[in-house]
Amino acid sequence: MSENPYGFDTLQIHAGARPDPATGARQTPIYQTTAYVFRDADHAAALFNLQEVGFIYSRLTNPTVAVLQERIATLEGGVGAVACSSGHAAQIMALFPLMRPSDNVVVSTRLYGGSITQFSHTIKRFGWSATFVDFDDLDAIKAAADDKTKAIFCESISNPGGYLTDIPAVSAVADALGLPLIVDNTLATPYLCRPIEQGATLVVHSTTKYLTGNGTVMGGAVVDSGNFDWSASDKFPSLSQPEPAYHGMTFHETFGALAFTFHGIAIGLRDLGMTLNPQAAHYTLMGIETLSLRMERHVENALTVATWLENDPRVDFVTYAGLASSPYSGRAKALYPNGAGALFTFAVKGGYEACVKLVDSVQIFSHVANIGDTRSLIIHSASTTHRQLTPEQQEAAGAAINVVRLSIGTETVGDLICDLDQALSAATK
Repeated sequence: MSENPYGFDTLQIHAGARPDPATGARQTPIYQTTAYVFRDADHAAALFNLQEVGFIYSRLTNPTVAVLQERIATLEGGVGAVACSSGHAAQIMALFPLMRPSDNVVVSTRLYGGSITQFSHTIKRFGWSATFVDFDDLDAIKAAADDKTKAIFCESISNPGGYLTDIPAVSAVADALGLPLIVDNTLATPYLCRPIEQGATLVVHSTTKYLTGNGTVMGGAVVDSGNFDWSASDKFPSLSQPEPAYHGMTFHETFGALAFTFHGIAIGLRDLGMTLNPQAAHYTLMGIETLSLRMERHVENALTVATWLENDPRVDFVTYAGLASSPYSGRAKALYPNGAGALFTFAVKGGYEACVKLVDSVQIFSHVANIGDTRSLIIHSASTTHRQLTPEQQEAAGAAINVVRLSIGTETVGDLICDLDQALSAATK
């Protein structure tokens, strides 16, 4: 595309996509192939030596996936992106070039339950560890970092409570420590928040959620800002020192701002194999074409539903950051001007039993372990998505036993309120 500063609505349709050179097809084709024919032996050698960019094998690169990578990177304001098989894969892919055994990462207590489990337990199998702190306490972030800390990780809008992170403030702490800031932007999407503009080094996504938006395929992505100096210290030898698997080539010296992206493909996807299939990439590309339109409706509906719930006597509190009563209201206006997302929790009077009855009584809301669908979704986080956590971790994450999580869809908002009204009546009678 042209270097002109196109608007978001244009980029979400056109970025990365060009008419197919072989057929003229306007929509990005699904390149359902495992391998690609080389022009000759020299061409093959150049590709394998990373001296030429092209397609070798679909575990590494695929034309359909490449369009998705460019589109997400463009919308996020990054220099490149690596698409992978899920949001959890994206988190491991983001850490993989940075971490070595005995290294650690400082992470927010307000994360999706599966991410807390991944950071609490799974990464220990790599010899990594995580320290959890409240990211509203900037001094706690500083205090948690040590010589073995290699990254700081948070969610822009947290799951399940919808809390908003002050990314510029956290970024300033990361910069002072000489560490990359990784922001999971799944709930905000680049339409509501662009973390790179606020100081993030890397952005991760579960493309399964709002980017695809229709609940059909799994996917993830890691977006590289291109702004971090990987050679400023000896903390990141995978990027700043010779790579034995490529005859001593140094990624940062060779690829500059794209060092992290090339490492993610040439080593991350090559060796971990967390590949996104081309059909999933195609579905996600089609979803992104309507991202801004959907997010506007998601946010509009969420604010209406949250306002109604806040004024309902059967409800103890609502965590939606878009409400004027929220402690995050000022942060929302300053850092998330297009809206505070569409995910939040509310506490039902009657506690756990009332929450369970509510979930069992809805008719339009779907009781599923997913978010970001066009359909409105409901779940009791403490007994499902955050079930593996301790009660203390559940409280810190915003998933206490007396709250229900809502992911507000794009239906007629009056219908959503009527559904919640009848379900609350059944739950609290």
